[in-house]
This record gives sequence, C-alpha cells and structure tokens, in this order.
Amino acid sequence: QVQPVESGGGLVQPGGSLRLSCVASGNYYSFWTMDWYRQAPGKQRVLVATMTGRDTTAYADQVKGRFTISRDNAKKTVYLQMNSLKPEDTAVYYCKMPTYSWGQGTQVTVSS
Repeated sequence: QVQPVESGGGLVQPGGSLRLSCVASGNYYSFWTMDWYRQAPGKQRVLVATMTGRDTTAYADQVKGRFTISRDNAKKTVYLQMNSLKPEDTAVYYCKMPTYSWGQGTQVTVSS
C-alpha cells in the first residue's frame, strides 16, 4: 500500500520548535482532509490536528495555540508547525491521508 513520508522530527529542548512535513507519494487531492496523529510510548495513537479541504482546522486541546497544521497542495505536502514544545509532546508523529496506509512516522523528543 502507498504510504505518506513524514520527516522533520528530532530532539528539541522544552520551549523549542519543530516543523514536521508529510509528502504524498501518490495521489493527492486538495479537497482531502488531512490529519496529524501522535503516539507516545505505551499509549494509543491520538489525533492532534486536522485540516479539511476548505482549510478548516481543528486541534486537540493539549496542542491548541501551540501547533499549526497547514498544507501546500502544489507540493502535495502537509505540515505541522510545533511551537513551545513540552516533554509531554514526545511521541512518534504520523500524518494520515485518505486511501494511504500509515507511514513510518517521525520521532519527536522534547527533553533538556
């Protein structure tokens, strides 16, 4: 199955920022709803951000005001800008595109 390709994760200190990218390797439609999920060690995968085809966004309460989802349709890419990172944001981050299977994710570690 076709997977998206996530990147941009890494180790960052509390209060720092990262921008994650997710590129569609196959079909991509601007009307798709795109999601970012995360999975912390020992926990279930949870939705953190959503952007509809009309660019309406929604966020989990834990990241509201700190994370921003955006997209560049010409590049078939969805982004997650993460600011004011906290240790509890540590997780593997995945994007989800319609018809695509889960990708490998990108690890984000927030630690001093």
